[in-house]
This record gives sequence, C-alpha cells and structure tokens, in this order.
Amino acid sequence: MPSAFNFAASPFDCLNPDEQRLVRASVDIAYFPEGAVVLDVGVAPTHLFVLIKGYVTQTEGDEVLATYGPDDCFDGCGLMTGRVGSRFVAAEEVVAYQLAHAAVNELIARNTTFGALLFSDLGQKLSALAQRADQHELQSLTLARVEQAYLRPAHVVDAGTDTVSVVRLFQAQRTTNVLVTGLPGGLGIFTNTSLQRAILDGRPLDQLAVGELASGPVVTVRPSDQLGDAMALMLRRRVHRLVVEEEGGQVRGILEALDLFSFLANHSHLITVQIEHAQDLEALAQAAAQITRLISALYRGGTRIGLMAKLVQQLNARLFERAWHMVAPADLVANSCLFVMGSEGRGEQLLKTDQDNGLVLRDGYAAPPDLDAICQRFSEVLARFGYPECPGRIMVSNPDWRGTASAFGQRVRQWLLQPEGDSLMQLAIFLDAHAVAGDAALLAAVREGVAALAVDNDAVLARFAAPVENFGGPTGWWSRLFGLGDEGRNISLKKAGIFPIVHGVRSLALARRVAATGTAERIAVLVEGGVLDAALGDELVQSLHFLMGLRLQAGLAEIDTGRAVTGNVDPERLSTLERDLLKDALAVVKRFKALLHQRLRLDVL
Repeated sequence: MPSAFNFAASPFDCLNPDEQRLVRASVDIAYFPEGAVVLDVGVAPTHLFVLIKGYVTQTEGDEVLATYGPDDCFDGCGLMTGRVGSRFVAAEEVVAYQLAHAAVNELIARNTTFGALLFSDLGQKLSALAQRADQHELQSLTLARVEQAYLRPAHVVDAGTDTVSVVRLFQAQRTTNVLVTGLPGGLGIFTNTSLQRAILDGRPLDQLAVGELASGPVVTVRPSDQLGDAMALMLRRRVHRLVVEEEGGQVRGILEALDLFSFLANHSHLITVQIEHAQDLEALAQAAAQITRLISALYRGGTRIGLMAKLVQQLNARLFERAWHMVAPADLVANSCLFVMGSEGRGEQLLKTDQDNGLVLRDGYAAPPDLDAICQRFSEVLARFGYPECPGRIMVSNPDWRGTASAFGQRVRQWLLQPEGDSLMQLAIFLDAHAVAGDAALLAAVREGVAALAVDNDAVLARFAAPVENFGGPTGWWSRLFGLGDEGRNISLKKAGIFPIVHGVRSLALARRVAATGTAERIAVLVEGGVLDAALGDELVQSLHFLMGLRLQAGLAEIDTGRAVTGNVDPERLSTLERDLLKDALAVVKRFKALLHQRLRLDVL
C-alpha cells in the first residue's frame, strides 16, 4: 500500500522523485478504531500522520479546533515542538500512513517549500505557494481572438476632404487616425504622422486633401484571427495599427499596437481607454463587460488579490463617474458627491456585486425637480452594466440614501448616538463610503463629523460589533466541509470568515476613529496604534485575501458553467492544500473573534 501514496496532495506535491522515494521507504500503515485517541496532549510524537480513510478531530477541552479527512496530514506542529498541544481522536474508523520523524526532518532539510507548507503560518504558506509556477493556469492571451481586444471606432472620410476638416474630426472624436476612401489603391489611412507631413508640405491645410498624404493600402485582419498572429503581422509590416474587417469587407474597427500589447500584458489599460473614449452609455457598457474578463486573466496569471481589488476599485470608480456625468446634468454633478459603499467602497470587490451607493448634495443647492428620475436612471444604467440593484434599496434611487450634507450628517450621527432598528447596520455600510464623482469634500465633511463624536458607549460598540458572533462558527463549518453534517454541502466563505474579519476590523476602527475605509488600511492603522498585534494584523490581511481569492475562484467557476454567481465553495473542489490553508485562515478568524469579545465586551449583550 505505501507504493500508492498520494503525492498529488499537499505538501507532498512539491517533492522531487528522490524525495518521493524517501517517503515510500519510510512510511507504514496505521489503523485506529472509532473513538481511539491517535495523539494526546503532552505526548512526544514520533510520526507524521497522513489519512487514507476516515476522519480525525482535533480538540482542546470540549472545543473542536479542526477536522482532518483523506489526504490531510497532522501533527506537523507537534513534531516541530516535540510535544502535542491538542487531542486527536478518530471520529470513525481510520486508516493512515505514518511517516517517521527522521524522514520528515530529512525532507525539511532538502526541500524548503515542503517545510513551509507543513509547519509555517498562513502568510509563509501563501508565500511558498506563490513561488510554485505550477499553481497557476497561465492563460495564453496570444491565442485570444482579435475581436476580444479593444477595437477603436473607425472613422471614414473621402480622399477629397481637406486636412483642417480632418483635424477637427480628430479633436471631436478624440482619435489620431481616419480611414480614407476613394484612393486608387483601395482603402488608405491618414494619421497624426500624415498630419506632420501635411504641415511640412507648406500648402494651406484647408486646401490640402488628405488623400494626397494618406498611406495605403491598409493592413487588415479578421475579427476571428488570433492576437498572436496580429502582433506578428504588425511587426512584419512595420505598422502601428491594423484595420479589422469582416468577411464581407465591412470595417469592424481599428486594432492599435498600444491596445494589443496592453491586452497581452495588462487588460486594465485597455478598459481604461474604453472608458475614457466612450461617447455614450452603450460604449461604457462594453467597457464594463470587460472587467470580469480582466479579473479572470489576472487571477489565473497569479496577480495578488489585494492588487486586483484595488485595480477593480479604480476601474469601477471611473466607470461610475463617467456614467454619472452622462446621466446627471453638469450643475448636479458639481454640487453633489456620488459615493459607493460595501466591498466597493472598501476596495475589496472582485466580481460584480449589488449596488451600494448614495448621494450627498451641497447645502443650499436647489436640486433639479427630476432628481428622482435622474437617480433612478443611474441605478438602471448600473444594472445594465452588470451591477444588480440592491435588495435592501441602499442606492441613490432610494431617497433615504441621498440628501444635503447637513441632513446626511444629522442622520448618520443619529445612527451612531441613538441606534434603533437597522440603524447600526446602516452606519456600518456608510463607514465604508468612498467618493467616486462630484465634490468629494461633501462626503469628507459628513465622515469627519461622525469621526469627531466620542464613541465611549460600550453598549453601542458591543451592539455594533455583535454580528460577528452570528457567523463563522467552526463546528458547523467543519461538518459541512467534510460532509459530516446535515447542512448543505456548499460553504459561504463570506459568512465563515470574510464578514467576521471585515466587520470586526470595522468595529475596532469605529472605536478608535480610524478614517480609512479599506480593511487592510484599517488594520495597518490599528497595528500602528497598538490595538492589534503586528503578527495578528498580518495574519488577518493574509486570511482575508486568501478567502477572497478562494471565493473568486468559485465565482469564476460558476460563470464558466453558466450558473448564478454565489462565490460559495464546494468542498469537493478544494485541493488538500486549499483545505489546509482554509483551516489556518479559520483559526485566525477564531482568534480574532476571541479578541473582539474581550476588547469590545460583547458579553454585555
């Protein structure tokens, strides 16, 4: 049976053939009946156990810390310290490999990644994981089709058009080239470079036809051609743009070199260009549709979750700002502040979620009489972009989430000082507010007014933080992970870990009047102020980003299979390494909740 050892399971999947032979030569089979104590507190372990069949629970007193299933290993920490710190009991009949301590020590000495994945904390494990190239399914973007890249609109003029008229078109359409018809050799192109030659020609530009200086014939590709071939064609023909033509000769658009190379290196530039050049809501909708594709490419290319989230926040903010400018009149934009909340406000959104936004109006400003219709239109536009309307109506189309700066400030202060009903939930949502359009100072003034209030009421703070107690219970979570309970199989990572971290940090930030809105930024301020230990702060950020990444992975899989996006995790799709990291992240959440219970006196409720 040792010859059947599963080297595809973490941390053994990083071993080379010689190290695998060492494992085979040093492993034996152990059997434990249901209820048997595999390891007890205080003993000096002699082996690392790797489960073949059955489940083992790890407990401290009456509390279940974790459950281990097939391909999981334990107790690496006991081997490292020379003493077992928990009790490991067979929850059902168990068959396991036992790998001798000496062999484990030799593997650690030979392979640093193995040691990091076996013994280290969450941050070190994630760092080791990031260094393993085979963990990422690199997407070959050069195999993507031309039509998947950003194609700039094609503007067409006749060869007899004068140069001044074309320059006016350049200015109006924010372009640097036009296609020219009526040339003897077929379709040509007039660019900024052609304009330089026209100026040097010396003839009056309003009398110089662009057909005299246009280059032709143009180099063309089909929408279905591969981008790799298009790039090679550009290099071979020494051109900076290709005309994309349908089979019937109809021009689809222009593929520029900058956009092509941006697509291959970083889609964010492509989307930014689309947003900036959009002339109407239809063009903005096309840009919005590219954001999920960007996230998928960045994730599969190994981009850090924190960086991805910040990138999405910037893209969404610009998208929302441009949409607001197209929907709202200029005077409303200038005398208001459009803001977003929730994961979008914190800079932690990846896949598109429900709208959470509001509007602060300048005191004394007379809003347009059709303000309600304008805001309703904006919510409908965002829904069209793929951001569903909020079921709780927390958005600008709801009059409760728009108002003058003074009225909004009074409302938020009342949520804090006289909490009733859902007011603390509304306060929690507003604390993540981030300005995206208009006068950001209006929102800043409301936030500063709240921060200036003394938050010394322990009962209010405890009530505010209390929801973290309602989620992330470890026993039920582990039962669902291994299919040992009666609950549904899928796991909500948001409830199990993301929300307790986010809201727990938000609660500490409120108590300390921290102005930052992002969870990682709040943690940094809390660590600097001595509220959180630096090690715990780092573990919280690592855990949050790992859970966000696992949730993103599940959401992308749902998109690929045409299912509704929930981000819930199917345990059967988790690798042993992901399950191991998930245990570590949940352990961090548990320690953090214990700290919150103590610091914010949740026992007063």
